[in-house]
Amino acid sequence: MSLDKDLKREIRVETGMSFGRNAPTAAEVETAARRMLELKLKQRRQSLDTAAREKVIKEICDDLLGFGPIEPLLRDPAITEVMINGPGEIYIEKAGRKVLSDQQFDDEGHLRSVLDKMLALAGRRLDESSPYVDFSLQDGSRINAIISPIAVDGSTITIRKFLDTLNTLDDLLRLGTINEPMSRFLRAAVKAKLNMLFSGATGSGKTSTLNVLSTEIGSDERIITIEDALELKLNQQHVVRLLTRPVNIEGKGGISVRHLFSNTLRMRPSRIILGEIRGEEALDFLQAINSGHDGTLAVLHAATPTDSIGRLETMALYAGLDVPVSEIRRQIASGLQLIIQHEQLADGARKISYITELNGLQDGHIVLNDLFRYEITDIAADGRITGEFRTVGKPAIVERFRKRGIPVEDIF
Repeated sequence: MSLDKDLKREIRVETGMSFGRNAPTAAEVETAARRMLELKLKQRRQSLDTAAREKVIKEICDDLLGFGPIEPLLRDPAITEVMINGPGEIYIEKAGRKVLSDQQFDDEGHLRSVLDKMLALAGRRLDESSPYVDFSLQDGSRINAIISPIAVDGSTITIRKFLDTLNTLDDLLRLGTINEPMSRFLRAAVKAKLNMLFSGATGSGKTSTLNVLSTEIGSDERIITIEDALELKLNQQHVVRLLTRPVNIEGKGGISVRHLFSNTLRMRPSRIILGEIRGEEALDFLQAINSGHDGTLAVLHAATPTDSIGRLETMALYAGLDVPVSEIRRQIASGLQLIIQHEQLADGARKISYITELNGLQDGHIVLNDLFRYEITDIAADGRITGEFRTVGKPAIVERFRKRGIPVEDIF
């Protein structure tokens, strides 16, 4: 026999209210929940077997101490993404596969109470005037939320968990995301302060790679990060983190990436890391990498290195400063050195599919030179993909490595 949802909600609410403004321990919540459950069952002359009782108590503890039904999903290290499509449908991504979980919220009110707890911890808001939001949890997990009636079937939350198993280039090697020559090259590229764009589709591993490569940045450098949601996890001591701010309920007080970028240039950065280029800040990015701010790293959504160039051009035009495409193209070619392209394959594996160098302009178009490429060699009957990384080109930027004191023979 299972417990009625209304009764479970009653137990949850009254257990929470019993602590007032105090912050209870896990043991105190469990004791109070157990006592309240026994009281309610006795009042209603109902009975539950031991397994059902423990399940209810665990669910109430997860609600009061964590994020309700999704708490066990967030604790499971094998789950990389949680997708909530209204109260009755929670999907997870595990080993690259999206499957329906057996977890559910009681109703829309239950879901919204958990969402409100997340928003309060992040200092963000969500209401009819601003029905969607991006933010991060304290552990680095990234969240997008959109509420009804915009989300027709109930509030929808997408949680991309922060993978703390990826900390070094050796971790990417272990997972088969790159090979040894690529690892050597990327390590040298960071130390040579090349300007790099991390490109790929959603969930392909762009930010994870950026986090990993940031460990190669020297401890004597001043790093300034600019983000819409706090996703980057840098271990260096001298890091300044800047976060955008949405407009308030009156439509005022918003701080955009462009505002932060222009201020960053006055903060004596050794490195600028841009969490994601989404719009007109693309022009600020180009001006920064063309004005001596070497080693700038940024993330952008695009399917191929060629698409990355096209998107960067288009977004720079959003700035509305009447800059001709030819000038934008010139700035991309002169300031940006590398595109690190990411891809999640059909079997869920994540690969850096291209490392591509920019080789100036020819007939008004940017010349791209693939240095490394991942090529699929076979697709098994069960969908598993095999392939190999290939070194396909010689870089024209070896002089940049020499100037930074990095022996070229150690890279290639």
